[in-house]
Amino acid sequence: MSVWTEPAPAKVNLSLHVVGQTPKGYHQLQGLTVFTKLCDELTARESKKDRLGVTGPFAKALVGEGSNIILKALDLFRHHWPKSLPDGLDITLEKMLPVAAGIGGGSADAAATLRMAARMSQSDISIAELSEVALELGADVPMCLFSRTCIIGGVGEKIQVVDPFPKLQLVLANPGVGVPTAHIFRQLKSKSNPQMPPLPTQVEHSAALALWLQDTRNDLEIPAIQIVPQIAELTREMAHLPGCILSRMSGSGATVFGVFGAEVQAMSAAQQMHQKFPNSWVAQSPII
Repeated sequence: MSVWTEPAPAKVNLSLHVVGQTPKGYHQLQGLTVFTKLCDELTARESKKDRLGVTGPFAKALVGEGSNIILKALDLFRHHWPKSLPDGLDITLEKMLPVAAGIGGGSADAAATLRMAARMSQSDISIAELSEVALELGADVPMCLFSRTCIIGGVGEKIQVVDPFPKLQLVLANPGVGVPTAHIFRQLKSKSNPQMPPLPTQVEHSAALALWLQDTRNDLEIPAIQIVPQIAELTREMAHLPGCILSRMSGSGATVFGVFGAEVQAMSAAQQMHQKFPNSWVAQSPII
C-alpha cells in the first residue's frame, strides 16, 4: 500500500502591519513572512473512507474539534477535482506545533493537505489553481502552500517570494496559552496603520535586513499582550540574549521569536529560554 507524507512548516511573521480594512471587514495586511524546519507532518494511506487521526505532543489541543481544517481541505480538493483521489484516505497528523500560536499551524496543515493531494492526484493541477483553492480555506493558507520567505499583501493572499534571503536562525517560545486570531483583531484599536517600508535592495545581507526590521512592527502585539501578558516577558528576555537581532511576537501570538545570525547563538538562546521558562514550548530552527 502506498504511503504519502508531507511536512507542514511553521510560519513566522517577522513583521505584520495592519494597514486598512476592506468594505467586507477583512483586514488588509503587509508583512514579511518566513518558514522554519519546525513542522507538523501528515501521513496518508488509502482507506475505505476519509479518516483523520492526530498524534504528537499537541494532539490533545485538537480533541473535540468539530471539523478539522485538514478534512475541509480534502473535501474542497475533491470538490474541485472529483475522482482524482482514492475514495478514502486515512490521514495521520503528527501535531508538533502548538495550537492557536500565531505560527500558522492550522493553515500549514491545510496547505500540506492540498500539496499532498495534488501529488497523489492524476490531474494536471497548476500552482495558481491550487492557490485559489487554498484561499477558500483562509488568508494564510496560500502563503503556507509555498512555504517560502515572502512579502505578503492584501488579506494575505498577495505573495511576493523573497530570494535570496540571509541564512538566519530563529528561536521560538510559546507560553502555552492559545490566542484566537479573530479575538486579537477585535482588540486592535486602529485598523489603518502606517505601511511597511520597502525591503532594502541588499536584503540578502543580515545587517541590511536587521536595520530594516527595526523600522517595522507587529500591530497585533499590543492587543495580544493585553490578553496574554507573558508575551511581553518572553519578548523582553529573548531580546537580552547574546546575538539576538530582533525579538517580537509572531502573527496574532502568543509565540515570540528571536532572530539570530549564528546557529551556536540560537542553540544557546533556546537553552537559556527553556531554563528560564520551563513551562513554555521553546524550539530552535533555521529559516528554510
